Amino acid sequence: MSDYYAETLDTLPLFRRTDPVTSKAAAADAKTFRGEHHAAILEALSQGPAGASGIAARCGLGPHQIGKRLHELAKCGRIAATGQIVTSASGRGEREWKATAASR
Repeated sequence: MSDYYAETLDTLPLFRRTDPVTSKAAAADAKTFRGEHHAAILEALSQGPAGASGIAARCGLGPHQIGKRLHELAKCGRIAATGQIVTSASGRGEREWKATAASR
């Protein structure tokens, strides 16, 4: 596994140094629920690949909540884009994601 995946989900930063104080406060709140979101997303993807809208439909989170966590899971190697574009709930194209062997 490359150094790109050296970070764990617990050590990923939730904000950038240059973000406003409101983003930093929101990041502190996110620490309380992001683990639950990660688990819900991985459970949804265990049923097969899906876009953010499909994942949201499977696990009950909103597409925006899903979108916030996809990058974190991908950065840690738990999920990967399939390279396919699927239709979102709003009718637009979105990337399709799949669980990786590291997510099991």
